[in-house]
Amino acid sequence: MPLYKYKARGRRGDAIEGSMEAVSSDAVASQLIEGGMTPVHIASTQPSDKKKGLDLTREIDFGELFPEKVSDEHLIQFSRQMYSLTKAGVPLLSALHGLSQSTKNKTLAKAIRCVAISLEEGRDFATSLSEHPKIFNLFYVSMIRIGETSGQLDQVFTQLAYYLDRDKRTRNQIKSALRYPTFVTIAIVIAIAIINLFVIPTFAQIFSKYGAELPLATQILLATSNFTVDYWAQILAGLVTTFFAVRYYFNTDNGGYLWDKHKLKIPLVGNIIYRATLARFTRLFAISMAAGVPLIVALQVVSKTLDNRYMEERLQGMQTGIERGETITRTAMATGMFDGLVMQMMSVGEDTGAIDSLMAEVASFYEAEVENDIDKLSAAIEPILTVMIAGIVLVLAWGVFLPLWNLSDVAIK
Repeated sequence: MPLYKYKARGRRGDAIEGSMEAVSSDAVASQLIEGGMTPVHIASTQPSDKKKGLDLTREIDFGELFPEKVSDEHLIQFSRQMYSLTKAGVPLLSALHGLSQSTKNKTLAKAIRCVAISLEEGRDFATSLSEHPKIFNLFYVSMIRIGETSGQLDQVFTQLAYYLDRDKRTRNQIKSALRYPTFVTIAIVIAIAIINLFVIPTFAQIFSKYGAELPLATQILLATSNFTVDYWAQILAGLVTTFFAVRYYFNTDNGGYLWDKHKLKIPLVGNIIYRATLARFTRLFAISMAAGVPLIVALQVVSKTLDNRYMEERLQGMQTGIERGETITRTAMATGMFDGLVMQMMSVGEDTGAIDSLMAEVASFYEAEVENDIDKLSAAIEPILTVMIAGIVLVLAWGVFLPLWNLSDVAIK
């Protein structure tokens, strides 16, 4: 998109100079007028084709080859800024043009500029956002569409900012709780590899020198070490191949469905993932209902944002039941996903017509449960890691150090 330099007069006649990216000089003029300025001079800074060709031969835009990733922080900040601007009455196009220049993330800034161009071409805001699905997912676009239709776009933006911030905080808590066990597990694997490849072979030379009769545990360790030393390349290739094969299978429909189903049953962690997913569903469902999204549409849209194909399928079963005329409570009970307290709150909300507020209460309940489980996660994993380390030390003591203590007797004999 070409860059234009402009000179304008402010509301009090003061001179203002600047630059702006737009599709044409008329778009720049319109943008200035919307901002309360009077255009005086607008000139394009677009280089000629010949000069442009020379620039392309000298310079490569690595930003296009390796685009910057749009993180949750960037999207939260964008939502909060849009809430402040729309609440203040700033025209949507003016707000987007301003944010496109102030946003530091180049990928997001480019997407905002494209959204502004799409608006200038006559498309609505939600459709313009949907052209960038890697940044704005289906739920985000659907909420914007509801806010745009109902005239409550500012409220939708603040709800989106709250949800994104809450979801990010929960995921960070889970990652923080798993960070220490992950590092310890990696350290144990590296230690086992070093012992098998370097330590045990050294002891094997000592044992063979004295011709000592070795215990069964020591013989097993030596056999394992010899196998690792002789076939380490094949073992490494097999592990890498298995990793990519499993990853490819999980990216398929059947594999992804099975993984999404069974990861909810992983000891210690599965229950946290399950509750966190339910918290996301109830929170999004409450936001959708409060924004006036039709019930069927809300279930359809929210189920696709859970990042779990197994639970998405069960929620689609709720959608089918409601289409047949069944109540929300009955269809939710048929899924077997919700506990008794939640089912009771759903029933009360459906009877009183306050399903959105009570679903928000359910979301708060699940979020509190997730935070409590995360706080207990490290305490539950630490004993397991302690037992693993103690087991490794016991094996080494029994299989390596115990025969060394008897080497003196062997040497005397």
